[in-house]
Amino acid sequence: METIDHVRLNEDGTKLVILDQTQLPNRMEYAELSTAEEMYDAIKKLRVRGAPCIGIFAGFAMFVLAQGIDLSTYGEFRDRFHELSAYLNSSRPTAVNLSWALRRMERVVEDQAQAPREELLRCLRAEAQAILEEDIAMCRAISEHGLSLLREGDGVLTHCNAGPIATSRYGTAIGPLILGAERGMKLRAFADETRPLLQGARLTSWELDRAGVDVTLICDNMASMVMKNGWVQFCFVGCDRVAANGDTANKIGTSGVAILAKHYGIPFYVLGPTSTIDLACPTGDDIRIELREPEEIKKMWYREPMAPESVKCFNPSFDVTDHRLIDGIITEKGICRAPYTESLAALFR
Repeated sequence: METIDHVRLNEDGTKLVILDQTQLPNRMEYAELSTAEEMYDAIKKLRVRGAPCIGIFAGFAMFVLAQGIDLSTYGEFRDRFHELSAYLNSSRPTAVNLSWALRRMERVVEDQAQAPREELLRCLRAEAQAILEEDIAMCRAISEHGLSLLREGDGVLTHCNAGPIATSRYGTAIGPLILGAERGMKLRAFADETRPLLQGARLTSWELDRAGVDVTLICDNMASMVMKNGWVQFCFVGCDRVAANGDTANKIGTSGVAILAKHYGIPFYVLGPTSTIDLACPTGDDIRIELREPEEIKKMWYREPMAPESVKCFNPSFDVTDHRLIDGIITEKGICRAPYTESLAALFR
């Protein structure tokens, strides 16, 4: 499959260029960003999305913003850099990769306290590039581990979007399907449309189709039927944050898929890099869930509103899947299984 350059610097390295995911699948449009406000807005409005992709974005964003900090002393530079980092971090509270990448960039600034400005900027750019390259390697390894579970003709149901544009190269949750297609395996994918923002319809089905995978798009409330029909042998989903006990935050609707999979005896796997694992977060109850605007439900995809203006909406962006519903968590280091408090902690020893 052709590689999509979804987050990169412009030619002189002074601006951040992103593939605007809100325009897919009908248009592949790129946007140049140079200010903190533009970058915050890109994350908040999902022009750039997917936990690993947001981490990659954050690294390059802080390098671009650092070039615009025109302060005379290191202390002033450090304080302004931290202020900008905190501002970007406030854009989306649930995905751990954002804060993880920002902390990495801040550590560079701390470590280069005695360095000349040009050397500090060089180190920031190198760290951002390292975040990208590490993610590419992680996604390949995750895809290999996931593919080891699949056999010719298997059907895999996925929810939301955890493909190349949400991560890098192969992606996480659909990476095994793309890698399998490259190797000539015949696998079937069932992509939940993923209401209310339709990431499964707009993004996942588009990516899988481009990769030559046999993909069938279904409405979220059809998952039970395709499972009952015996068309699905595995469920693969991505993750935005994994708690120390294995509870996992992912796009709203994921926990319902896990409950259905348990009922039908279908293995349910979470795929994501170790950067999404937050050992400082004991359980899913400690994960802050982002609430979004009601317009996404009532108005966003319609010519006219589909509900009365006076009707209230509850629009959480994520839900938490209980670790007891998860058969395995697939990282670049291998497949973790219960008890997750032990297997996840072992990844960091």
